[in-house]
Amino acid sequence: MADPAAILPAPESSVVTGVGVGTWAWGNQFLWGYDPAQDETLAACFRRAVELGLTFFDTADSYGTGRYGGRSESLLGDFVEALPPDRRQRLTVATKLAPFPWRLGRRGFEGAFEASRRRLRGHLDRVQLHWSTARYAPWQEGPLLEGLADLVAAGRVGSLGVSNLGPRRLRQVHEQLERRGLRLASLQVQLSLLAPESLADQGVAPVCRELGIELLAYSPLALGLLAQPPGEARAERPPGPRGLLFRRLRPRIQPLLQTMERIATSHDAPMAAVAINWCRAHGALPLVGMRRPDQAEAAAAAATWCLEEEERRDLDRVALRCEARMPANPFQSG
Repeated sequence: MADPAAILPAPESSVVTGVGVGTWAWGNQFLWGYDPAQDETLAACFRRAVELGLTFFDTADSYGTGRYGGRSESLLGDFVEALPPDRRQRLTVATKLAPFPWRLGRRGFEGAFEASRRRLRGHLDRVQLHWSTARYAPWQEGPLLEGLADLVAAGRVGSLGVSNLGPRRLRQVHEQLERRGLRLASLQVQLSLLAPESLADQGVAPVCRELGIELLAYSPLALGLLAQPPGEARAERPPGPRGLLFRRLRPRIQPLLQTMERIATSHDAPMAAVAINWCRAHGALPLVGMRRPDQAEAAAAAATWCLEEEERRDLDRVALRCEARMPANPFQSG
């Protein structure tokens, strides 16, 4: 039988990425239990991340639940504004605009873009389409992308990215922008040891390499599942919907966690660093969610070392044999 790891093509050895910062949890009560009392800790986390050289920060206009809608952008904007100008200029701040049903036409994102820019205090370097509408309203997506391209062409934002697109749609969007002389900067997809599909021959990673599009990996720790050591007795189950996911998946990923623990021990590193470095080894920039200074320190430390080739192959092999998978994004296009 063929080696299962062969399904994941070997990454180009010259590709080494850093680590980015994801801010999904900043304002999200439903999944992450956000409370405004956490804001000082989030500010300290942000400052520590910047001190340690993390420069890419990703947010979205839909991050923040209920009355905390837009909170992630507002917090990030305030934190960036408080930095000295020289440190501020080193950052890349990216947000995603959601293609809600009422956002229609070439100017459908105009109000959303301006609202995001206000919340971010003007610190906005990249705008991204949050998800594809190809599965349910394919006529909506093209004009919205043209409108985002207009923003770049007019110099109102520096670059344009997309999120949750499959390989076929990614090529179409790249061609759409190329006809206007514009570059597609990045693609953001769910990518982790529990969601490795994007790396396959028919996935988006080979297309990104071919077309020179930066691959951003969201949920590289699989909502925290890949940060805990193996063994049920050692597990901490978070409250709410994440706890339900942990209860369903953890018993089925023990071989993967055991392999990760072995590699982590050999590098004197935490489990999360192995998950982060697996994404980096495949040429993706992992967007690591963090809420505390120690999490920023752990993520930055992960970027100081790389997996050995054999370690990467071991992880590929066990990930592909794993019985469990993260739920797929329902808006991911083909």
